[in-house]
Order: sequence, then structure tokens, then C-alpha cells
Amino acid sequence: MLREDGEASVYLAPQEMRAVLHRDRVLVRVIRVDRKGRPEGRVVDILERRKTPIIGRLLLEGGQWLVAPEDRRFGQDILIPKNAIANAQAGQVVAVELTEAPSLHSKPVGRVAEVLGEIDDSGMEIEIAVRKYEVPHRFSPETLAQAAALHEKLRPADRRNRIDLTDVALVTIDGEDARDFDDAVYCEPFKRGRGKTAFEGWRLLVAIADVSHYVKPGEPLDADAYERATSVYFPRRVIPMLPEKLSNGLCSLNPLQDRLSMVCDMIVGQDGTVDAYQFYPAIICSHARLTYTEVAAALSNTRGPEAQRHAVLLPHLLNLHEVYRALLKQRAQRGAMDFETVETQIVCDSEGRIEKIVPRTRNDAHRLIEEAMLAANVCAADFIATAEHPSLYRVHEGPTPEKRLTLQTYLRALGLGLHLSDTPTPVEMAAIAAATKDRPDALQIHTMLLRSMQQAVYTPSNAGHFGLAYPAYTHFTSPIRRYPDLLVHRVIKSLLGKKRYHLSLVDTVPPPPLRKGGRLTPKAPKAATRELELWEMAGAHCSANERRADEASRDVEAWLKCRYMRDRLGEEFPGTVSAVAGFGLFVTLDSLYVDGLVHITELGGEYYRFDEARQELRGERTGVRYGVGTRVRVQVSRVDLDGRKIDFRMVREGEGERTPAASAGRPDRARVQASAVDQLAAVQAADRAGKAARSKARKVVPGAKPKAPRPAGKSSGRKR
Repeated sequence: MLREDGEASVYLAPQEMRAVLHRDRVLVRVIRVDRKGRPEGRVVDILERRKTPIIGRLLLEGGQWLVAPEDRRFGQDILIPKNAIANAQAGQVVAVELTEAPSLHSKPVGRVAEVLGEIDDSGMEIEIAVRKYEVPHRFSPETLAQAAALHEKLRPADRRNRIDLTDVALVTIDGEDARDFDDAVYCEPFKRGRGKTAFEGWRLLVAIADVSHYVKPGEPLDADAYERATSVYFPRRVIPMLPEKLSNGLCSLNPLQDRLSMVCDMIVGQDGTVDAYQFYPAIICSHARLTYTEVAAALSNTRGPEAQRHAVLLPHLLNLHEVYRALLKQRAQRGAMDFETVETQIVCDSEGRIEKIVPRTRNDAHRLIEEAMLAANVCAADFIATAEHPSLYRVHEGPTPEKRLTLQTYLRALGLGLHLSDTPTPVEMAAIAAATKDRPDALQIHTMLLRSMQQAVYTPSNAGHFGLAYPAYTHFTSPIRRYPDLLVHRVIKSLLGKKRYHLSLVDTVPPPPLRKGGRLTPKAPKAATRELELWEMAGAHCSANERRADEASRDVEAWLKCRYMRDRLGEEFPGTVSAVAGFGLFVTLDSLYVDGLVHITELGGEYYRFDEARQELRGERTGVRYGVGTRVRVQVSRVDLDGRKIDFRMVREGEGERTPAASAGRPDRARVQASAVDQLAAVQAADRAGKAARSKARKVVPGAKPKAPRPAGKSSGRKR
């Protein structure tokens, strides 16, 4: 059970969980500390029951209809009376509303509220995920009506008090599959003064879609945008934060169309320092929609076909590349951490199934846009902080004392003579990464560095961005898909108008606390304190919904990968250990980019002990070691589609020695590192939920007996 005060979670024994369901709000009394050192509690009262439908498979077992929840954290099936199954058939995916809550002596009872379809229907995995994680996926009628009423073309009133930049050769640079374009860039040489004191550098313009012009506080569009807080990206489908008329139309910087934007106009020196900046509303016209591949090809060969095709824009692209190289110098000087990774992309067929998984390599065009966006975000944070106006910062704090100690112990265990102070700085962490990048076990070391850092969050309390080594950082560049960026735009606009932006989130204001005999009438807080509370709540809401979107996306990808591997049962593949836990090894297959678990029981008759300091499993008798980076060969032994789990069996030992030190020159190191980072949350969750997880394989046949439960494997599962 997660405590609302942020203290250590409380363990509830299985008997205590009989009367409650996942996401119920309960009052618990801590009664003891169990053998594992966890506080153990007893449920005193159930304060609030969840009201949202539960998604699961409708089953008929022994003449009894029931629904097995898709989310295993519910822990028990839901009984469905025969007259409450609606038109659903056995095996279909349904949404269930509870009619009777569970108790110590009875299971929950419900009725089928919606039939989603067959489990193998195209796109069903997304339909399940959006309901399982309660992702808002339908706009309100008021929102759709407001969006429909927006004018297709800019009116004279829209153009008022804006700088006309339509003649500036701004361009958008995105991926081939991008549908919305919220940023455009332009760069030209800049010189100020004469002689030895002359300043030489570049003028860099970052133009961002002016979403705040269309989405006003208190209106239906704003309410739905705040509820979603972010767009959610799935293979072949996006659940946008804003209706399509805005996200793909009025607020998308489509080529050769006038669009409203907020511009960050920067002067960048040759050393990469932003010497001056200003913000202003503008009208722009993107001169071209370019892709990362096209730009990278033009920059790498200025006489090649891509460069010739964009000959008019090539000088501006070369200027962008020069300012990028300058910003890169500044990045290195301030000690920003940069772990090169190769991300993967799922390519689906017409039925929505995985056709292949391919690496998505970052080139100079990706990095160019990233550095330009970082520079604009930093200017936005500095502008707001200088004005001392409340807003949301993107905060990424350094290692906690516990994580720092774990990292120090790990580095000492490897015999690395690298210094890490009691209060690590980004420069120290970057130095460790740079000093170890050529070691054969660099993957393992860099993974531990990444694990030592905390998750980035949105908060009005500026604590800087540790990973990027910025004293102040915010999100300004994606208001189409992130609500915090929209709030930052509103704050900047208010400051430009010599006003203050007052946040109003009426729907998020918590009720006053309860007391026996009635409701308290709390003392009215000071305006400044109340406003800060609202910003805190907005930051927590946006951070939570960002995590929710990530979880839903990972869930869909895991489902697709399980379906993909179901046709490969029994096949053997080479792979690399990408993460290690006490219960086994996570392995990433070289050719398929799929992760699975080799349970510790599949490693042979040896007894393995988990060395947390070294992050490896070591055989007590033979001394055989399995750590991050170890090369192995595995066989696909089991695929659990419902549990999103893929189990491997070890076929033969790694190529050469099985220790990471013997893996020099191994391929795809960066890709495996990215996989390990993505799996961290899953590894930790599996540790917590290991014994509580239930794994039932049922036949959807009337009167069939359920199969005996099998020990559950653990599923595997970068934001700035």
C-alpha cells in the first residue's frame, strides 16, 4: 500500500487484501514489522472505492461467469451474474462495473458495462491500455464543439501585436512519421561591434506553436487538455492532448502556411553561451517540412542529392549545424551527462501486429534540434525565474544519499579509482562516464550511473536539472502535447504584457479535512500560499499523467512483443544480459530487440547469489558470473500474453567468457543500455510484487477446470 504522506509503503497480507481492491483508498494501522523489515498493516476502514470500470476477459468456469482483470494488481476475479453479461461471449474483453464490493468472505460482483471485442482484434491492445490506465481518450462534446468553431484561417485580430517573420526561412525538422509540427528553427551569423572587442556568433530562432492563443483558461478545451496533461503515443496511434483540428491543424507549423507562434530569439556565442535572448509573439511561415534523415544527409554531403534538393535552405542548415557544434561545447563544459543510445521503433503491418523492430539511430540532425530546444527551454526558465513569477520547472535532482552510497559501493567493488563526493555534481558523474566509456564493462557502469539518478518531475520549486547541468530548466517547446509547456507559454505572455498569470484549477482543489461530527471550516490561506499550492498540484498532476502515459505505452509495446514472440516459441537467439535481479536475468535478443527473463531456476543446478554491489549473479560453487553485458544464447520457452511476460531458457553459455570484462567489442552496446534503462522500473516492480503476482492459464471452454498455477516470470519493461 502506498502512503499518501510519502513514507515507506505498508505491506498488507493476503487476508487483508480480500476486502479491498487495487486503487481503493484505505485507512491502515501499522501493527508490526515483518521478517523482511517492511511495516505491515491492518485495514481499519475503506475511505473511498474506485468507481471506474475494470477491464478484463470474460470467462466461464465451472458454470460460473467471471471476469479476470487485465491488471493483475486487482488480485481477485469478479463474479458476473448470468443476467449481467449483456451480449458478451466467453473470451471477449469487457469493461465491468462493480455492483457489490468484495468482503473478507466473498468476491466482488459486477456487471458488463461495455464489450470491447475479441482479444485478437486489431488495436485491442490499445483499447485495453487506455482503460486499464484510465487514459482519457474521448473529448467532451463541449470541447469538440469549441474546436469545430475555431476559424480555419488567421484573422486580422489574430495577427495584431505580433512580429511578422513570414519572410524568415524557418523550417521544421522531425521524424518521417511525425504528424504534428510544434517547433521551427532558423539560424544566421551574427556580429556586434568592431575590432578586437567585436562579438561574433549566431542568431538562433526557435519558433513554437502558440497554443495558448486558442486554448484559454477555464474553457472546455483547457479542461480536457489539463485532464490529459500529455499526448500518449502508441505504435500506429496517438491519443492527443488537443483535438485534431488544433494538434494537426491550427497549431501545427505546416509548411507554407501562416501560423501563430511564440519565438525565443537568441544570440549564441562561439563558445556556446547564450549571450542574449528575447521572447515575442510572431507570425511565421515554415519554408519546408524536413526530416532528420534528409538534413543529416545534406549536412554530411553538401554536394549530394539531398543538399541539391534543398539548395536554397542549405546555407541556413549549415548555420544551424555550426551553432549546434558551439552549443555542444557548452554542454561539455558544464558537465551535462550524455549517454548515447540507439532507440528502437516498432513497425506494424496493416493488421496492427509487429512486422519488425528496427533500431532508430540518432544523427546530427536529431542532436541539432535537441540542443536548440534545450537552449530555448533554458531561456524560458531564466526569464520566469528572473521575474520571480510562479511556474512549473522541469526538475531533475541528483542521487539520494541511499543511491549515492549504492553507486559508491559499486564503483569500489569494481576497483575503479574514481572520485565521487558526498554531494555528487553533474561534472563528477559525467567524468566517470567519460573515463569508463572505452571499458568493456562500460554498459554496466553507465547503467548504474543512470539508475542512481532520480526521475524528473514538474514542480514550482526550482531545484535545477542535474542530468543536463542547468541551474534552471523548464519545458517550453511542446505545448501541443504537454500541458506544462502551455502553462509556461501563458506565464511568458503575461510577463511580456507586464501582468501576472494566476493559475486556477477549480476541479483539483481538495475538500477540507473531515472531523468527527462534521466538516471543518479551515482558515483561508494567504493568496500567495494558495497560488503556490495550486502550482504544486498542477505539477504533481502533470508528473503523474506523464508516468501514466509511459506505463500505457510500455504496456502496449509489451503486448505486441509478446504476440510477436508467440510465433517463435522454441526458437533460439543470441542475446545480451541487460539487467540483473535476485530472481534472474533480463536478456535482450540481438536481432529482434525483444526482452525476456531467464529465471534463476533456468541457470542450471548451481546456486546463484545476487551481488547487489556488482549487479551480478555469481555461482557459489563454480564462481560463474552473469552481469550486465554478458553474452548468452537463449531459447524462447514461454509467452504469457495476459501477463505481458516472455520467458527464456538458457541454451548454452556466452560467447567466450561469461563475465562482462570478456565482452570487449560486442555489438549494440548502446542499444542494450537503453533497454536496461527502460526495464529498471519493471525490475523494481517485479521485486516488490514477486510473491503477490498470480499467473493463471485458463481455457475459455464452458465447464473447463482452471489449469494449475505456474510460477510467474517477471516482465521487462528517457525523459528530460
